[in-house]
Formats: sequence, C-alpha cells, structure tokens
Amino acid sequence: MLDIKFIQENREIVEKAIADKKKGPIDLDRILALADERRKLKQHVSDTNEERNKVAKERNVERGKELKTKLQEFESALEKVEKEFVSLMIQIPNIPSPDTPVGPDESGNKVLRAWGEKPKFDFKPKEHFELGVDLNVLNTEKAGGISGPRFSYIMGDLALMQFALIKLAFDTLTNTETLKVIAEEANLTIDTKTFMPVLPPVMMKSAVMNRMARLQPIEERYFFEKDDLVFVGSAEHTLGPLHMDEIIEEKDMPIRYVGYSTAFRREAGSYGKDTKGILRQHQFDKVEMETFCLPEHSYAEQDFLVAIQEYLLRKLRIPHEVMIVCTGDMGGPDHRQIDVNCWMPGQGQYRETHSADLMQGYQARRLNTRVRRTDGKLEHVHMNDATVLAVGRTLIAIMENYQQADGSIAIPEVLRAYMGKDVIKNYSKKYRP
Repeated sequence: MLDIKFIQENREIVEKAIADKKKGPIDLDRILALADERRKLKQHVSDTNEERNKVAKERNVERGKELKTKLQEFESALEKVEKEFVSLMIQIPNIPSPDTPVGPDESGNKVLRAWGEKPKFDFKPKEHFELGVDLNVLNTEKAGGISGPRFSYIMGDLALMQFALIKLAFDTLTNTETLKVIAEEANLTIDTKTFMPVLPPVMMKSAVMNRMARLQPIEERYFFEKDDLVFVGSAEHTLGPLHMDEIIEEKDMPIRYVGYSTAFRREAGSYGKDTKGILRQHQFDKVEMETFCLPEHSYAEQDFLVAIQEYLLRKLRIPHEVMIVCTGDMGGPDHRQIDVNCWMPGQGQYRETHSADLMQGYQARRLNTRVRRTDGKLEHVHMNDATVLAVGRTLIAIMENYQQADGSIAIPEVLRAYMGKDVIKNYSKKYRP
C-alpha cells in the first residue's frame, strides 16, 4: 500500500502507475476526500478524549455523558470511513521503478543478459513429459485419475533429483563464503549474511494474505471459507508476515529467509495451456527467498537475489536469460520485477523459471513491519521475495537440456554427489503403478 501523503503530493505519478499497470479505474478523488475526512475524524476523536479526561477530573457527570455519546458517534463514523478508505487504497498498485520498461504485456519485457550455449543434439529433442513417461519417472495419467488434471507423480530418480536440488539450494544459501563469491561475481557490495532455513505453513488466514497483497486474484487461490484459510501459492506468502506488526532494530538488518514448501494454484484462465507434463500444475514445490532490508539497500538486495538465481543455474549449466518485466506484465505490488527464463530445447523456447520481486515499502506498510533506526526514528522496511527453485520447472529444464540419444538423462555434475549416480535410466515397467 502506498503512503497517502505520497499520493497527495504525487498524484500524476500515481495516475501514471495505475494506467501503465492497467489497474484502473481507481477513484483517486474519493480516496483523497476520504483521507481528509479520516484526518478530521481522528482529530475529533482525539479532542473529545482530551476533553473527557478534563471533565472527569472536574467530576462533571452530565458533560461526561454528552462527550461519551459524542465520542461514540465520531468513532462509528471513523470506522466507516476507515473501512472504505483502506478498501480503495489497497487497489492502488505500487509505483514501477525508473528502469522498469513501460509496455502493454509480456511483449514489452526486456532481456538484460543471457548465459550459456544452447545444447545441440544429433537427434530430435523430446519434451520433458515424453522423457518422463519413457523413463517411468513421471506419471500424470495415474495422477489424473486419482486427483484430476494438472497433478502428477514424480517418481524414482527424478524424485531423488528434486531432493538433490533442494539440498543444493539450502547448502548455497546457508554458506557465508559461497554468498561472498556470488556477491563478488555480481560486483555487489552487500552484506552477505546467510539465510535462515524455514519450513513454513502452507495455509494462512485470508486477512493476512490480503495484508501481503497476494489474496487477489481470489480465483487463483484455494480458499476454504468455512475455516477462513487459504492455501499458499508460494512459500513467500507465509514468510513475508513473519514480522507483521513488529519493529526490527537496525543492527539486525538485513533479515533473510529461505523457505521450502508445496504451493497451490487453481491456474484459472489457463484452460488448454501447458496441459501436458508438470510445467503448469495445481500443486508444485518451490524454494523461495524472502528478505527484509533497509530502504537504501533494497535495489542491491534484489540484485543479490537475482545473482543467487543465476549462480545456481550456472552450477546446473542450464542456458538462461535474465529479463526485466514491463509495467503491463508485472504484479500490482511490485516496484521492480526481474524474471529468469531457462532454455527448454524440447519446446524450442525459453520459459520462466524464476522471479524476483522488489516491493520496497508497499507490503511492509500493509503488514506494519518497521525498522527502528539507531537515532530512534521508525520507518517501514523494504521487502524482496525471489524464487530459488521452482522445482518442477527446474526438473523440466534439466530433463530437456541433459537428454541423451539413448533416451536417458545425464545428471548435472553438481548434483551427482547428492544422488550417487550420473545418469537417469529407464525404470522397470513392473515398478510402474
């Protein structure tokens, strides 16, 4: 949520952000009017309370009763105004960063850099779902009969590879020396404090997800209204509120978490898109980073998170491109969004596998997460979240880039020690359900 003072002083900037992000119509006139009414009512409440304290000391009972009635009227009016004010304020998107391209949709995204040579095959490369069926390590057919479309069984060595990837991610993010190397390679001068590993809840209260600015679009969420619980769409949904309504001391910044969880999305509106395999699932696993930092460090913090993503993909030797997302394609709460797309030779195109979202104070203001500076001043922290591994999509990238002529899949060298082997071969049919 934006600061109302910022909106009052920078209306044109806010209007441009609403237009560029395609989030209108939003009635700014009504919001500003409500802000003024809210300010006046708060002052009335304060003045009335002050007068009540005064007459209480004078033991003026009749005047005390009048003021009590008056206070209730002001508080009731304030509650009504506050409710409408907040409901409108949360519709206003974050302001895009100066380097965010203005564009209507994904066609306006801009590639910043690319790494790795695309593999060349002397055979027609298969897509991951073909490889998975041939090797008996993916079974969406059985999952479809048991759970429905967009579910899958990941089996055998592919399941072991998933845990190898997770171990690689956690080993990287909890090692100070490795993080120093990553920062140096990215030419970043930044605190290389490690990430605290977390296994977070996969369900959360709808009100808290709303404070995270991630409840909408609600049609994407699995919402259990009877229990007022929502399945997370990413681990960062429950990592972000860890410091809700808290004040963090400046000396403790930055705070960094790396969380692993299963995530759930309805994939509403994606009928007929990516129906085969595990690219677009209702249930999937992710390793996510969530960080809290000082406002003056938030750009460098996001660049650091992207550098971690790139480091891991270089270790896996997967060709990829880094892309800054334009206004028409980025999330409403995002100030700057950077995606990483991996080359998928079976599909003959790059596909998104990672995202890094800088929120600045937008989420922190809704969550009331603040930092106390050494001089005692309080201000909202800046928040970043970023993918370490969208596990299913990373498995796809490995399967398609490392496929061999005999139908097997070579295991990336960095994962071989974790898995105790260097190739995924066919599992016997008798072990297949």
